[in-house]
Amino acid sequence: MEIPSSSSKQTALLAITSIFILFWVPSQACHPVDQEALLEFKAGITSDPSGLLSSWIPFSDCCSDWAGVSCSPSSVNSGRVVNLSRPGLVSDTTGFLFATSMSGTLSPFLGNLSFLRLLDLSGLKDITGPVPAEIGRLDQLEHLFLVSNRLSGSIPSTFVHVHNLKRLYLSDNLMSGHVPGNLFFTMRLLIELDLSGNRFSGPVPSSIGELDALTRLDLHENIFSGSIPPSIGNLRRLKYLDLSGNRIAGPIPLSIGRLSSLELLYLNGNLISGSIPFSIGGLASLTFCRISENRLTGEIPPSIGNLTRIQRLILENNRLSGKLPSTIGDLAALTGIYLSNNRLKGSIPSSIGNLKKLQTLDMSRNRLSGPVPHMMVRLESLQSLDLSFNPLRLVTLPSWLSELRLFRLLLAGTGIIGRLPGWLSWSCLSTLDLSSNGLNGPLPEWIGNMTSLAFLNLSNNGFRSSIPIGFKNLSLLMDLDLHSNKFHGHIGNIFSKNVADPLGYFNSIDLSDNMFTGPMDEQVGDMPAMSSIETLVLSNNPLGGSIPISIGKQVQLQRLELAGNRLSGTIPLDLSNAKGLVAVSFSRNMLTGGIPADVLNLNDLKEFDVSGNRLSGRIPPHRGDFPASAFLGNAGLCGAPLPPCKEA
Repeated sequence: MEIPSSSSKQTALLAITSIFILFWVPSQACHPVDQEALLEFKAGITSDPSGLLSSWIPFSDCCSDWAGVSCSPSSVNSGRVVNLSRPGLVSDTTGFLFATSMSGTLSPFLGNLSFLRLLDLSGLKDITGPVPAEIGRLDQLEHLFLVSNRLSGSIPSTFVHVHNLKRLYLSDNLMSGHVPGNLFFTMRLLIELDLSGNRFSGPVPSSIGELDALTRLDLHENIFSGSIPPSIGNLRRLKYLDLSGNRIAGPIPLSIGRLSSLELLYLNGNLISGSIPFSIGGLASLTFCRISENRLTGEIPPSIGNLTRIQRLILENNRLSGKLPSTIGDLAALTGIYLSNNRLKGSIPSSIGNLKKLQTLDMSRNRLSGPVPHMMVRLESLQSLDLSFNPLRLVTLPSWLSELRLFRLLLAGTGIIGRLPGWLSWSCLSTLDLSSNGLNGPLPEWIGNMTSLAFLNLSNNGFRSSIPIGFKNLSLLMDLDLHSNKFHGHIGNIFSKNVADPLGYFNSIDLSDNMFTGPMDEQVGDMPAMSSIETLVLSNNPLGGSIPISIGKQVQLQRLELAGNRLSGTIPLDLSNAKGLVAVSFSRNMLTGGIPADVLNLNDLKEFDVSGNRLSGRIPPHRGDFPASAFLGNAGLCGAPLPPCKEA
């Protein structure tokens, strides 16, 4: 699911650069107190590989000669530094952005720059230690950017004195502790506050409601707990609110409906409970709403229909219940609805057909019942439809689906029976998931006409046929799941399919629990479509033959499951060349010989099972923590974790 990013470091840094340009002023001779403070700051820098401070030379004028420093033009404050900007993302004269870095700590002497209005040391990557309490003396400071470093410690209590601050960015550091409750009583001019990507804990202070000028509040990816303070409804100018990825619990306060200027709302990834308040309809400017991955219950309120500007509505992975309100059809600007993994019931309202701009509709894993309204044929922009795992009792694929220009169709577990409809052969689908239904009959030859397919899942059905030769035409196919059917014959048409370089190389194949016969082609590891395979699952098919040595050439292979395949011969030593293997299962076969030590000691191997074979010899010493059950049923094996070998 593609969603707008809740934090764009590059955009933020560009904004910071723009602020620096706005604050650039002609310089006067540098005041000795400020020059000393800057040199002390430089002394605390242990590494400056980008040469950001190379021009900071004693006995030269810091106002005119030092990069990143500018001074006041006022005759009263002549030579006093007002801007210090050495960010880790800068642009050259052509506008090209390039990254810089710096190591060291922040000097307390920065607190002597008493006329400073802008301090930007963001994105330097390796500035460590605490934020000096002395920065609290900078009562003229308006913009403080310390983003993307490795700063630690808490927010200094002295920050209550920085009462002219308009923008405070401390995001993406290692800072921790509680946010001081009295901090926001004095920062009444604050417009933007970003503390995201740290380790701040405790409640969000109720004093946050004092920041009535605030337009952006970003606290995501911390350890904040407690509930959302009702005072947040006082932030009438707020446009961006991100509290995602914390441990915030309790209900969404009714006061949130007063945020009529709010455009983006992220509350996902918390422990929020209770129902969505009816007052949410007051968010008249909202364009993006994500409250997924919480514990919300109750119905979606009909007032949701008042969000006429909303484009993305993401409420998935909650415990929402009841029927979908018909007012959802009033959201004319909507491009994406994500309601999966809830407890919604009843039928899909026909008013959903009014959403002419809708591109993605995901209502999977609910308790929705049929019929699916024919009005959905009017969704002329729809590209992705997922109604999987709902008791829709579709019986057949609705024929009107052929009139939509879908790229993704997922109707797993929706009660479809019979054979695949022929109209699929001329569709442009890249993803088709009809798994866990009652489909039967042969896999049609025309499957090879679906040349746009990249993902195909027909598992858990009743297909009974071999793989048609036309399957080789699926040159874009990368993920295939046919497990738990009654497919038979040889699997060569799958492995030898065409590719449309650079696409069409398999990521995953699952053919388990069918009736495929073998033996597997010895050259399977040399076939172009198999060159980047990560998951290969062929278990519980009567393949016979031996494990192809060429599988060892699949260097990206992570999971190899060949259990219950009637395989014979030995475990090939060449398998140790597949360095990325994480899981290997050869159980319930007729393998003989010993276990190659290099295979058992692959660096990433976490799962290994050769039980129920005819292996013999000492189990090689190994680093992995494999249980004895992984080796049982081999009468000739001995050694840890099985009983010790008997001495000759």
